Amino acid sequence: MSEMPDDLLLESYSKAKDLKLCRDFILLLEREIQRRCLHPVNPSLQEQKTKKSCTIR
Repeated sequence: MSEMPDDLLLESYSKAKDLKLCRDFILLLEREIQRRCLHPVNPSLQEQKTKKSCTIR
């Protein structure tokens, strides 16, 4: 997944949420978004927007 461009990752995440795809797949996308310190417009990751620094897990 590291080769996927940021914009495609965010778009995929948004579409997966809209289509109510498998929760495991959505969590995989969320973890990659967090790893890259990206900020999707989505309530489930809203807390990430308020953090000043990114924590890599």
